[in-house]
Amino acid sequence: MPRLIMAVVVAAVVAVLFAGPALAFQCPKLIAELNTETGNRVDAASNNAKDKAAEAQKLHAESKHAESVKAAKEGLAMIGKGM
Repeated sequence: MPRLIMAVVVAAVVAVLFAGPALAFQCPKLIAELNTETGNRVDAASNNAKDKAAEAQKLHAESKHAESVKAAKEGLAMIGKGM
């Protein structure tokens, strides 16, 4: 039984260690997509989405990748490009 518990704990730690870097690569892709989609638009939704892109970029720079991905996806949803 203690071996099973140890195996579960080790698996959880490994999963957490690999989740951060995976999200780190997703942030720039989503931010770039958001910037491309809002590039020449001047409507209110795209202005709000541009703000979300800036927020996502700031969070990415602070290594808050889960929050960055969330902000970028919210921005994409604002312009009808939700995933």
